[in-house]
Amino acid sequence: MQSDARPYTGEVFDRLYALYGNDVLRTAYYYLGEKQRAEDICQDVFTKLFTYTGEITPGKEKAWLIRVTINACRDYWRSSWAKRVILGPPAMELIPDERNLLEEREEQEQLAKAVYALPAQFREIILLYYYQNFTLQEIASILKISNGTVASRLARGRDKLEAILNKNQ
Repeated sequence: MQSDARPYTGEVFDRLYALYGNDVLRTAYYYLGEKQRAEDICQDVFTKLFTYTGEITPGKEKAWLIRVTINACRDYWRSSWAKRVILGPPAMELIPDERNLLEEREEQEQLAKAVYALPAQFREIILLYYYQNFTLQEIASILKISNGTVASRLARGRDKLEAILNKNQ
């Protein structure tokens, strides 16, 4: 029986985790570049969902989860522990997606490294647009910035990503 105080428990929680757990994990991983830390963030995000007593607009659950994920990643990087302990980005290790074919792995690893090399403001736009398939308007809502800023950062991010990939070839 679901509690009225916490509407995101039981079957609802299980359904949201099954639908969006991998998206949350991949977003955190691409944001942080560290699999274990991404798993911790994913767990934190779903703990917040489980204890959340507010209301999430139906159909916007993924956007809510991704916004919480990005905020958790930002909080992690702002923490004094991360500033003291993290000396540089770790080696990238892909979190496999069942739909990927083995022969695409090397190309995806190169792309993942290039995306991780982007400054955070461009990286998060690229991740939300290309990896999570959000529209510009949805990204603006998630990040609480204007549509024009999203479009500008997406264009500049693409240019920077192309430059990184061309430099590596």
